[in-house]
Amino acid sequence: MSETSALTGPVEIVGTGLIGTSIALACRRSGLDVLLTDTTSDHVRTATGLGAGRPRTAQDTPQLVVVAVPPDALGAVIAQSLDAAGPGTVVTDVGSVKDAPLAAVARHPAVGRYVGGHPMAGTEHSGPLGASAELFEGRPWAVTPGPDATPAATRVVEALVRVCGAVAVHLSPAEHDRAVARTSHVPHLMASLVAGTLAGASPDHLALSGTGVRDVTRVAAGDPRLYSQIIGGNAAAVAALLAEVRDRLDLALAAVADGDRVGLESLLAYGQAGTRAIPGKHGAAPQPMEAVRVALPDQPGGLARLFADAGASGVNIEDVRIDHDPGRPVGQVELDVVAGRAEELRAALESRGWTTHP
Repeated sequence: MSETSALTGPVEIVGTGLIGTSIALACRRSGLDVLLTDTTSDHVRTATGLGAGRPRTAQDTPQLVVVAVPPDALGAVIAQSLDAAGPGTVVTDVGSVKDAPLAAVARHPAVGRYVGGHPMAGTEHSGPLGASAELFEGRPWAVTPGPDATPAATRVVEALVRVCGAVAVHLSPAEHDRAVARTSHVPHLMASLVAGTLAGASPDHLALSGTGVRDVTRVAAGDPRLYSQIIGGNAAAVAALLAEVRDRLDLALAAVADGDRVGLESLLAYGQAGTRAIPGKHGAAPQPMEAVRVALPDQPGGLARLFADAGASGVNIEDVRIDHDPGRPVGQVELDVVAGRAEELRAALESRGWTTHP
């Protein structure tokens, strides 16, 4: 029996935006019949044109319904899907919050056929045109069955995860919501608060922007309407963590105002410890890294040549960041390597004509 034999189709996708259409494309790649439903008919036409499936008809009976709609609509659409589905149809969703939609259908007579899900993948794009069958490859996908979910329904959702090339992570709905509050929702709010200090700032101040402020504020560029729904749907877990952050912020404010270097260093060290807790590559324990900084002319083909020369050195590149000099057509590329290999890479690149510095 193959790993995906629990999922034979058809699979209905309700909501043909970025995530829904990407799931549809992954299912079609595996040969499954995919049915497309959306309140926006243009999205269905676009997704159909991309080869993601076909519009659902009244005669179709899906084996699995995937609800991929905005957070505020999840509970109602999941309930509607359970109402409209056949007696054996499983319903899942891809929402960023899991307790609220489960609570919305907790008294539904078919709640045993609902298993929540949350693929941890996405891009800055939206809509079906940004979709890709490879979007979920190697990414975690939370599978969050409620207490009434049947084992058979859970197996079908696990099979969907495998079809999409993702890795299933099993959590209860409440544990999932606490996890994403810590790793996604509160960080997004913090990034937005920091980014807000830049709005209306003097151009002279903004001219000093570097990679640090870009790294801290990058996610704040997300759609405010969408993220207000996501964070609002996880209010209890987010509020609990925000209270912890508020306490540390009060300590930081007091330490800065009073010139308390010991207290400030303690807060900074606590944050440093948090960065070390983030899993490293492939989920392994994080390794100490060193950065090799390389001056890169802003010209076509320059980055490809740098990567080729770095590859020829035999030193593996663990991460890459790019910044641009404001006053000249030169960028700075930071190549992260495992500690102890930086000098080897630096020497190899300089021997090929690159200008590097620690």
